[in-house]
Amino acid sequence: MPVRPSPTVRGRRLRYELRRLREERGLTIEQVVAQADGDFSSSAISRWEKGDRRVRPTELRVLLDIYDVDADQREVLLTLAREARQRGWWHSYGSAIPSWFQFFVGLEAEASSIRAYEAELMPGLLQTPDYYREFLRTAPAADSEEEIERKIAVRTARQERLTGDNPLTFWAVVNEAVIRRVVGGPEVMRDQLRHVAELARLPHVSVQVLPFRAGAHPAMEGSFTILSFPEASDPDIIYLENQTGGLYLEETPEIERYTLMFNHLIAKALDPDESRAMIARVAEDLS
Repeated sequence: MPVRPSPTVRGRRLRYELRRLREERGLTIEQVVAQADGDFSSSAISRWEKGDRRVRPTELRVLLDIYDVDADQREVLLTLAREARQRGWWHSYGSAIPSWFQFFVGLEAEASSIRAYEAELMPGLLQTPDYYREFLRTAPAADSEEEIERKIAVRTARQERLTGDNPLTFWAVVNEAVIRRVVGGPEVMRDQLRHVAELARLPHVSVQVLPFRAGAHPAMEGSFTILSFPEASDPDIIYLENQTGGLYLEETPEIERYTLMFNHLIAKALDPDESRAMIARVAEDLS
């Protein structure tokens, strides 16, 4: 799957630009509303800048007039708005992707690199279909087999970011429990571990195991993912997931904290060669 402009990333960039333009002009939201002559409300501007609502082209043109944006930048922002309103490939899968997870998939679709720490589960981009299938079947209210297969199809499509054209750089640190916990029986888990070991040989994929003997570490509160993008205008974003939703952190202190945490983890983990060797040993023990 070639990397195409992601409407999610475009929408995020647009909201950053709208807030930047307003603040550079020294305008409050209320002052913008006053100049808009009733075209929109203060709550609408707030929602555009937070990404809670998409700005329509007519509304965007009014904002750009108020901000006195020149012709070249105006065209860039109008193009961003058009691209942000397009449908990504993932939308065709409907309910197979929860609404709260669609934003992540949209970010992942254009990310240049992903750094992830996983405490319990193999990272999604590294999972085999059988491993993921067994995980889905453990849910308290498990999906139908048809829905499970649709979710596996989504996961497989997402994994093309590692194997397709212009792949992203993927760096994962996994707790030793991830490779020790047998999911789906010995055969499924053995195939999963061998699959990870093979992917880890790719030049753009690094997998490190955080061994039990490393003791306490800064990410004991749970898993997290750091997404980075090719354009400087798209800052990093931190993703935290729970059973029913995802949380996105975008403030600079939060990004710095999790980046530092990840750096501590890779320092405490086995290096990539040692990690591949451990993964291979655990897989062999399952034979």
